Amino acid sequence: MADSSVPTPDNFQKSALYQEFLAEREEILRHKWIESEKVGHDIGFEKALLDWIVKHRASWRYLRQHRPIGSDRINQNHAASVAMV
Repeated sequence: MADSSVPTPDNFQKSALYQEFLAEREEILRHKWIESEKVGHDIGFEKALLDWIVKHRASWRYLRQHRPIGSDRINQNHAASVAMV
């Protein structure tokens, strides 16, 4: 008999924590692409990760926690204005 307190892979992938991880990873990869395009070469995931955390994570998380119900994507114009504050 399986222990119901042990998360299964299917339940884990549906968890809010895992969904937040995926959303954050997507933003980091987007940041990596943008910054790599700016300098003309791949900056690497680690550099993109650290840069994104320092420059964007706090405002991204704030906007993500305060977005309207049903909104999957943060309004980039709003994100930029919050980051400037």
